[in-house]
Amino acid sequence: MNNYLNNPGGDWLGRTTEPHVTVVEDGLRSFMLRVFNTMSGGLALTGIVAYVAASSGLYAAIAGTPLLWLVMLAPFGLALLLGFRVGQMSPAAAQASFWGYAALMGLSLAGIFLVYTGESIARVFFISAGTFAATAAWGYTTRTDLSRFGSFLVMGLIGIILASLVNIFIGSSALQFAVSVIGVLVFTGLTAWDTQRLKAQYLESSGAGNLAIMGALMLYLDFVNLFVMLLQLVGVRRN
Repeated sequence: MNNYLNNPGGDWLGRTTEPHVTVVEDGLRSFMLRVFNTMSGGLALTGIVAYVAASSGLYAAIAGTPLLWLVMLAPFGLALLLGFRVGQMSPAAAQASFWGYAALMGLSLAGIFLVYTGESIARVFFISAGTFAATAAWGYTTRTDLSRFGSFLVMGLIGIILASLVNIFIGSSALQFAVSVIGVLVFTGLTAWDTQRLKAQYLESSGAGNLAIMGALMLYLDFVNLFVMLLQLVGVRRN
């Protein structure tokens, strides 16, 4: 009875039963499920395109031409464009852009099938999936405000991008190892932070506009980069 008196919006056990709270919680769960389903679909498309491009010889043919630079750098440029413009796109255009980006990313990642063994790629994928799922779940449920770590994560991300670009030209294995280790930490942190940010943004806007696509893109990039960094660390190369 005391629980009911202290929480008049709840039942006799003190549990919240106000209709608007239930509606918000159901809406949030539905929104996050849509985000993760879209992200998972993008990852599946990326994997299929990467495998087909590698097994058909398409990637090997491109690798011997200047087009390789376009294939490698185009996803980065398109990600920046989507990050700034997806909010102003129509829902259909945003969806098409996301799937197009996922396919283009698959083409750029096709080389991993030529460098690493299939068993190694599968193992690292499942490690990445487990790490991502646990971190996203923690970001969704924790009451700790992760925004205070946001500036450090963004600075780490910028550092990774710059170091990776430099290492394309110098080819330092030590620098690549350092980038991979820092990258795993940064993208694990970004997964938790982005999940919490999406939750907060939904509660502010009720998922208006293209927030679900924006969220799927953010988490997609977190997963792909986490996977690539782990693959560079523990992946088994072909002889």
